[in-house]
Amino acid sequence: MPSQDQTDAPPAVPPAASAPYRDPAVPLASRVGDLLARMTLREKVGQLNQRMYGWDAYRRTRDGGFELTEALYAETERFEGLGALYGLMRADAWSGVDHGEGPGAEDSAALADLVQRHVVGRSRLGIPALFVEEVPHGHMALDGTVLPVNLAVGATWDPALYERAAAHAAAELRARGGHVALVSALDIARDPRWGRTEECFGEDPHLAARLTEALVRGMQGEGDLFAADKAPVVLKHFAGQGATVGGRNSAESELGPRELHEIHLPAARAGIRAGAAAVMAAYNEVDGLPCSGNRALLTGLLRDRWGFDGLVMADGLAVDRLARITGDKVCAGALALHAGIDLSLWDEGFTHLAEAVERGLVSEATLDAAVARVLRLKFRLGLFDQPSTRPVPVPEHTGRALSTALARACVTLLHNPAGVLPIGPSVRRVAVLGPHAATTAHLLGDYTAPQRPGTGTTVLDALRHLAPPGTDVRHARGCALTGDDRTGLPEAVATAAACDLAVLVLGGSSARTPDTEFDANGAARTVAPEMTCGEGVDLAGLRLGEAQHALLDAVTATKTPTVVVLVQGRPHAVPEAVDRADALLTAWYPGPWGGEAVAEVLLGLTEPAGRLPLSVPRSAAQLPVHYNHKDTEYGSYADGDAGPLFSFGHGLSYTTFAYGPTRLTGHTVEVDVTNTGTRPGRTVVQVYVRRLRTPVWPRTLELRAFQGVELAPGECRTVALRLGADQLSLVGADLETTVVPGPVEIRVAGSAREALDAVPAVLDVRV
Repeated sequence: MPSQDQTDAPPAVPPAASAPYRDPAVPLASRVGDLLARMTLREKVGQLNQRMYGWDAYRRTRDGGFELTEALYAETERFEGLGALYGLMRADAWSGVDHGEGPGAEDSAALADLVQRHVVGRSRLGIPALFVEEVPHGHMALDGTVLPVNLAVGATWDPALYERAAAHAAAELRARGGHVALVSALDIARDPRWGRTEECFGEDPHLAARLTEALVRGMQGEGDLFAADKAPVVLKHFAGQGATVGGRNSAESELGPRELHEIHLPAARAGIRAGAAAVMAAYNEVDGLPCSGNRALLTGLLRDRWGFDGLVMADGLAVDRLARITGDKVCAGALALHAGIDLSLWDEGFTHLAEAVERGLVSEATLDAAVARVLRLKFRLGLFDQPSTRPVPVPEHTGRALSTALARACVTLLHNPAGVLPIGPSVRRVAVLGPHAATTAHLLGDYTAPQRPGTGTTVLDALRHLAPPGTDVRHARGCALTGDDRTGLPEAVATAAACDLAVLVLGGSSARTPDTEFDANGAARTVAPEMTCGEGVDLAGLRLGEAQHALLDAVTATKTPTVVVLVQGRPHAVPEAVDRADALLTAWYPGPWGGEAVAEVLLGLTEPAGRLPLSVPRSAAQLPVHYNHKDTEYGSYADGDAGPLFSFGHGLSYTTFAYGPTRLTGHTVEVDVTNTGTRPGRTVVQVYVRRLRTPVWPRTLELRAFQGVELAPGECRTVALRLGADQLSLVGADLETTVVPGPVEIRVAGSAREALDAVPAVLDVRV
């Protein structure tokens, strides 16, 4: 093996402009191979490192422009270039970037080009950098469109709408000079105490899989090369991160291989099949082995069995955590590379890969394979041919329209027994109360950039704007989001008592503040005064703040009809709202214009269309309450009900629907759905499978298909859904996915709970 000096000695003559890797007409694989053959070990290692926080790479100048920092110079000097740069445009309390210091919509592209020119100029071979950005629910940058969080997207049950929103987010990212989108999609919400529940599409693998496919299609488009308005997606987090013990962030997992394959891998498999460019290895361990060092997971399963040829990125500082196993960071980097990690994130371990190769800890062939995957992504993005940003105009109104459309579709009516909603013409005075009534900050979710003043619409302002002329909309906050300060209750009670209807807007918040203390990976270490959700903010219980419960009790005691609106990033346990309020709806974190969406639903200007993407517990003591548990004797507790308050898939409308008998024509499921009410509405036809004979213990129900259908009053439509091999397959005793012949019950209903009582049709599955 050559020495470090010999390996890193550059050729006497730099490569000519006519080198094959510089020629766009040369096949992609040949370009990658030609460039890789010209690189020194030092340059190769540099391509696998993503060390810097992007906001440390620049600073504002007195004239309002940007200049590069000594930190960036040092990083590009270290490896004669730069593999990737994380978060150049990130803005939030952790980065400390706000309006005035960071790049906005008008100058992000110029900053990206400034950094890229420096990187290319510093690289002997002219290799550009990947600019990797957070796009959890819109590009996390100043002036980026904020979309509803994933849990809200899950509540829409509308992959087509989400695909359009994802495409817009990708276009914004690329227009501003970003390249790669980090997007949570793979975590399954099995314990709502986990602060990152808001980043999940829900508790069900099939729903998550369909939305993950939509995400990849929308952001990446089709074809091997990325269009100027498309971005490669890094799907987070692979795999099983939603199954940590106690709902505690980054805790250990008691996750067996069957649970992993049946629940936590289907969304990843769907994303890979859709063409996802990359995945991010999760923080958690599976059976004692951390995902970032798990070769069976990252190579044996992901690459060898699934055929994935894209990039695998480590999560922040995860490679260095492996030193707890290996003894030092050099060996940690070697373990991660051998396992299948291609690109680090802020770690030291990958900076020592040259030493690891020379010591024989990992082969240079393994290193070359990882470098090739990084280079291939850069070629697919066209960065060698056009390293500067080619902005594609992105209409601002499109982002707002899509965000609002998602918000409307996610609002879920849970309880309305007396028909208090929609608000009728006899209601002339409305009290809008609660800590969420007059703010947009708590509508946004975690991983959100600072918003310019005036961005978004509160529930209060929207009701004042949209209510019929002459409606008197009054406001009192009542209490803070957290704590037990009840000094505002008398004003709220008086306001409610003087009105015809009280709208009580309660919930949680993931809003970070500058005084929040953060871990090195950005997770909250100390919680801001009103932060009850988000990364690092896990709860032992699911109740709202004590003052919020006191406000609910006091307002409902006035006997004024009360509607409770929950704005939240996890399902809080508020059975009192069902017992005492006249109506209950949830909007999750619906984004800046979520207040408008909520007001439209309250007033009947928009029909409630959302369905629960996860089960709502009565209390944290019941957990878990997900619907797709194993089909065993599911006993109750001696001191309480074991079932959820509201089941997966539940959601009411302002009209009613009737489902006819389920018919089977081959593997096609048909059902006649009729709007039996007086208003138009949307229902979601949900097809569940109950297996009667299997080689392994079955689950009670499994969602296997769904379709939204909009019907006018009195309209009847036949909904047909095909059940193919993907829908009928199961994970066998050998953990391979297969279709097992035999009888299967097909149950069609409007929720998982209704499916338990639905008359099934029996499909005789034949292979």
